[in-house]
Amino acid sequence: MPKLSRDGVNIYYEVHGNGPPLLLTHGYSSTSDMWQGQIEAFSRHHKLVLWDMRGHGQSDYPSDPAAYSEALTVADMAALLDEVGAAQAIVGGLSLGGYMSLAFYRTHPQRVRALLIIDTGPGFKKDDAREIWNKRAHDTGDRFEREGLEVLKSGSRERSSVTHRDASGLARAARGMLTQRDARVIESLPDIKVPSLVVVGADDTPFLAASDYMAAKILGARKVVIPAAGHAVNIDQPQAFIDAVLPFLDGLDASAPQRAAS
Repeated sequence: MPKLSRDGVNIYYEVHGNGPPLLLTHGYSSTSDMWQGQIEAFSRHHKLVLWDMRGHGQSDYPSDPAAYSEALTVADMAALLDEVGAAQAIVGGLSLGGYMSLAFYRTHPQRVRALLIIDTGPGFKKDDAREIWNKRAHDTGDRFEREGLEVLKSGSRERSSVTHRDASGLARAARGMLTQRDARVIESLPDIKVPSLVVVGADDTPFLAASDYMAAKILGARKVVIPAAGHAVNIDQPQAFIDAVLPFLDGLDASAPQRAAS
């Protein structure tokens, strides 16, 4: 499978199918493999682009901590769309991947056809809440340095069977990509002007309120709660997840000729 060089950092990606581009980003400490159960369904009518964030999976794990950040991740996503010839795409992801999708829209709104936000939090308005989150992220990085990939065995299902070469990239990604600097993403939610679908597992308790908040703040957003699913909603209930997302994607395809004619 191909890799994209980003200033010497190789980014692994896959392309499946043809049609309107759909870029999906995995969660922290997971990889593109988490979407295996959706490839067949989503690539039937779309060009599905999957990738491993820097420090994860088959991408490079740069040793410089400064090589990990929200801005660089957003730039990686833009470069991937350039690489596959997509001026615009449906952009989505789970957890950190969903947050980065929101950050991508804030930076490149003209490149986003629609948003698919899965088991995600949009960040924090209050500094004290952000500091608590960031301390947890730094603690996660420290734990990966101490215990290595053994940490993943206690994680949710999108992490427990994942493959990384070592834990060094995950430790640096926790400090540089999982941490948050400001409230710009959460404050940008009312500015989103594209169709948006928020999906959350009914048992993903920490993200239920965040999903309600995003659905309320994003104009016209739709929300789907999937029963008997936790944080890895697309793995816990793969068919229910597909059944929730495909009508959204099909609706975008159906409305495209109307927009072009208007």
